[in-house]
Amino acid sequence: MKKRTSAIAMALVLLSALIFTGCGEKEGGNAKKGNSDLKVAVVCSGSGQNDNGYNQSACDGIKETAEEIGCEYKIIEPVNGVPEALETLADDGYNLIFSLEYDFDALIKGVGGSEAIASQYPDTTFVVFNDNPNKDDSGEQIHKNVISVLFDVHEASYLAGYLSVQINENMEKLFDDSYGLTPLDTARGIGFIGGTNSNGILVYSYGFIEGISKAAEEYGVKYDYYAKYDAGFTDSALGSTVAGTFFDEGANVVFADAGVVGDGITAKAKELGKIAIQTDANLDTQQPGHVLTSVLKITGVPVKVITKSYADGKIAEMDRLQTYNLASGATGITDLAEMGKHVKDTAVWEEIKGKVKKISDQITNGEIKVTNKQLNEEFDEAKCPNVVIKTK
Repeated sequence: MKKRTSAIAMALVLLSALIFTGCGEKEGGNAKKGNSDLKVAVVCSGSGQNDNGYNQSACDGIKETAEEIGCEYKIIEPVNGVPEALETLADDGYNLIFSLEYDFDALIKGVGGSEAIASQYPDTTFVVFNDNPNKDDSGEQIHKNVISVLFDVHEASYLAGYLSVQINENMEKLFDDSYGLTPLDTARGIGFIGGTNSNGILVYSYGFIEGISKAAEEYGVKYDYYAKYDAGFTDSALGSTVAGTFFDEGANVVFADAGVVGDGITAKAKELGKIAIQTDANLDTQQPGHVLTSVLKITGVPVKVITKSYADGKIAEMDRLQTYNLASGATGITDLAEMGKHVKDTAVWEEIKGKVKKISDQITNGEIKVTNKQLNEEFDEAKCPNVVIKTK
């Protein structure tokens, strides 16, 4: 435990936190107490626990697990920063803390002259997502009590990119006149809107580009790729505006990896008769017929696995880097059933699904290697000659 100069002061702080909802933090959930001494917390990212995807999946996962194993849990939406939330929870005796925000410096390195939070609380296990920051310049592990969780979303994004070109090249066979898709003799474009310019976002974009290039090469064509990496995660109106710009420039498909911003992207797709791709949860029915697929990142899967491992006394045996691949059920793309209800030519649709399945198999067996920016693999634009990247 982190030492405090005054036990009385600490008690007053904790009492104040209870009265005033975590000193400005929004709390969700409650404790179910069973025979376990385990206390688990989830610290949400900026898009909040009701984002219909990334955060909500983790929150649902801990609620279900707490009900199953009888542990105590708390869900926090921090407004005074992730470091303060982590320290407060650790001080309050939470053994296992999942942090969903892309904010690692205070936990791993320490900031402002403070000791790293992981060092201050060696008996607390911290779990971070979408990167592996717990290593030094030589690649060695820094803290034994930090677990990094990665999802092979680069591979799922590759499938989404490949699928996007397939449906665009076959638009006349698949879609009726109610769609407003830009004809192929006018433009070939696909867009991507991400929340932040970080490895956790770029990993989607780079895989998406590589999938687009693969399919474009098969057709002997080139695609313009419009990308914005700083849309944030909460402004759906901004998503609508940026998506509208991409659609106006000739993109027929825009991939949303930006939390609630994605809601604006899919709404604009419906308004203009275009196509969107969602992320994290299965959001294919959000705008039926206008969401091609969702690139899945089911955070509830590792939350359940790691929490149960802790409850079983096996947390020390877990690798400090946990990776969830296509076979884990934590990532991939949806089964395309919803979009299948809106296409004209089902034979062409089934043929496209078969092509995507073949690509998925080639990724799984290692025949196709997709750049994984989460592991700091470098993306080589020259290896995607069929895509012209236009970052906004």
